[in-house]
Amino acid sequence: MLKEIKNRDDLYFLVSQFYEKLLVDNKINHFFEDIIENNELEEHLQILVDFWDNMLFYTGVYKRNAMKPHLLLNLKKPFLPEHFKIWLDHFNKTIDENFKGELAHAAKTRALSIATVMQLKVSQM
Repeated sequence: MLKEIKNRDDLYFLVSQFYEKLLVDNKINHFFEDIIENNELEEHLQILVDFWDNMLFYTGVYKRNAMKPHLLLNLKKPFLPEHFKIWLDHFNKTIDENFKGELAHAAKTRALSIATVMQLKVSQM
């Protein structure tokens, strides 16, 4: 049964389900090797919850530069256009499998914007 995104618990569920998909996808999971090898997955998920909490609920809890770590990662493991499509497909699928409503739609819209901007930034490197 689909539900509305209402709180941080919903966001944690979203990002953890999303990462389950990313981590088993051989076309994209190599970007997360350092996080896994350093046992930083839970910390990373909490950062993502903060990010989406800020994006959807405007809480101001996310104080980092979301672009910087991705640009640094791109220097070691270049992002290709197909990687952004895979990322976005997994994100949208995770939303569609679990959530409905205005915030679910907003999350998908913002994810598309994020992927588009990030793809433009890494292509300029």
